[in-house]
Amino acid sequence: MEIRRLSLLEGAKRAKGTTVVIDVFRAFTTAAYVMANGAEKILPVGGVDEALELRRQNPGWLIMGEVHGYKIPGFDYGNSPDEVSRVDFTGKTVIQRTSSGVQGILAASGAEEILLGSFVLAEATVDYIKKKIPRVVSIVAMGWEGEHKAIEDELCAEYLESRLRGARPNFPEMARRIRADPQGAKFFDSTQTSFREGDFHAAMSLDRFPFALRVVKGAPMHIEKI
Repeated sequence: MEIRRLSLLEGAKRAKGTTVVIDVFRAFTTAAYVMANGAEKILPVGGVDEALELRRQNPGWLIMGEVHGYKIPGFDYGNSPDEVSRVDFTGKTVIQRTSSGVQGILAASGAEEILLGSFVLAEATVDYIKKKIPRVVSIVAMGWEGEHKAIEDELCAEYLESRLRGARPNFPEMARRIRADPQGAKFFDSTQTSFREGDFHAAMSLDRFPFALRVVKGAPMHIEKI
């Protein structure tokens, strides 16, 4: 099994084989909580207008996501795992638009299969890949808006690669480093109201869920539990 480490939107475009697209803060952590709370599926979309139009056509669907980290007017939820962790999504279809993780999914057109990467899904994702034994695994750390590397995604990529190779990384030390970095510290800054402290703790809940998340290509493209 060849493991390739890539970063940002350009990395997603180059991804091959079984591909893990990582967005720890916060898209794919949020997606995990939504699916754990009973959602039937999540539809990743690239644009705000596309998301709103899909909901106009399907009034029972919900929308979540952000632009530049901030909740979008007209959306039901932002990009907060802490917020959605207390919501019952049983049987719901949820549309998700984010500036990084979702864009990575859409850019990874050369991947044979796409999995969603975050710490809360880490071991389940590793287990799935180990059982499948693909020839090539691409691990893509999406960073901030797919343009700037972010420590939480890079360390999650390192963690997943280490687990795939049979090592046991020091997660508490990784979490400490993330907390000390501006990307983690912003969740503890009371002036940044769009970034909740609860989001940080939700995202650092290692292996919280026993399932992985996979993108199902087709019309429409959607995310399902496996």
